[in-house]
Amino acid sequence: MLGVDRRVIVLAVARMADSIANSFLIIVLPLYIASGELTLPGHESAAIFGVPITVELLIGVALSLFGFLNSFAQPFTGRLSDRTGMRKALILFGLAVLAATSLAYALVDSYEALLVVRALQGLGGAFVIPTTIALVNDLARSDAERGGNFGVFNTFRLIGFGFGPVVAGFVVTAGPYEFAGIVLSGFNAAFGVAVVGAAVSFLLVSVLISDPDVTEADAGEELSIAVVGDDRLLDPVFVLGVATLFMAISIALFATLQEPINDRLGQTSTMFGLQFAAVVVANVALQMPIGRAADRIGRKPFIVSGLVLLVPAVLAQGLVTSTLTMLFARFVHGVSVAMVFAPALAAAGDIAGEGHSGTTLSVLTMAFGFGTAIGPLAAGVLFGYGFVVPFAFGAVLAVAALVLVVTQVEETLETATFDGWRRLFAN
Repeated sequence: MLGVDRRVIVLAVARMADSIANSFLIIVLPLYIASGELTLPGHESAAIFGVPITVELLIGVALSLFGFLNSFAQPFTGRLSDRTGMRKALILFGLAVLAATSLAYALVDSYEALLVVRALQGLGGAFVIPTTIALVNDLARSDAERGGNFGVFNTFRLIGFGFGPVVAGFVVTAGPYEFAGIVLSGFNAAFGVAVVGAAVSFLLVSVLISDPDVTEADAGEELSIAVVGDDRLLDPVFVLGVATLFMAISIALFATLQEPINDRLGQTSTMFGLQFAAVVVANVALQMPIGRAADRIGRKPFIVSGLVLLVPAVLAQGLVTSTLTMLFARFVHGVSVAMVFAPALAAAGDIAGEGHSGTTLSVLTMAFGFGTAIGPLAAGVLFGYGFVVPFAFGAVLAVAALVLVVTQVEETLETATFDGWRRLFAN
């Protein structure tokens, strides 16, 4: 199936189930916090360092907490998976934590308790994300399969991430539910779906996945990320991580600005949802073909071309004045992300070498997590200076990423064809 190792397909489907569960919570938690079912801190005149404690602020903190803790812990969990070689066991542990914390949301009665659960969930996710990516990398039988593996994996993951929010709102609003005399509120039913998603993922990995025969890494105790390169100014994996960070920030700018975007374009929340999903749709459609093409043509041409396309795609979202042009800009944004993400992961995997993929690839997964946590906060702050400013900021970051990749990252695929492309982007 799809020309890749069966275990990669299983991991992709398992990650899809887990992504549905996680993306459910992105929609459900803001509704839950604002519903009045939790005891919230502060009052109308309360403030921290002059910033009023509003429901919107509490929601933003709860959503960002997962990303920050998850990303901070990933280098540690990635290194642990390299040192022990126990990819499967660490993934299962993380999935168990995700399932337990999803259930715990239904039991908390205060905002502070919800934050504790959210923090534990972020740490649980840190065991799943870099270790799963490392396992996908390990299962590539050669460099010429790595891009295809990541393309398939990211496609299924994004299907789950895109499908979850669509269903989450319906599950909440259609409640309460009654099963065998037991009544579940819409929120508890949604948390139950998140538990089931993590449990399905746990079952698939437990039954169908085995660790590949790789040598355990002789990783030292040093956990710092290499910044300075051996033969150039900056380390290429660090540069790919920075590019991934900037790309993720550009993706996350949009969600925070739903109300001003709808007001500016005179559109409904349904159309905003379609525009939000356009990035995911483009990625689902293109991840696999781009990943496979990157195995033949090379990694760098796609990364560079994607970053070139990212600049106008992000800036246009701050300039367009119609619903359809925004939809088109979002789709182009998704195309650019698809051209960058799988080839960048494959390039980092090429550099990592056997037994070090967890440590190396965690740089990119950590960067993506930080980007999705920083983006909404940056959009909220910059919007006060004008509608276009957050998107102009994202475009500037894309230009910076482009310059860094062009000057500091070499082609990593020795068997790449289309020599004209390779010479074009060679250092």
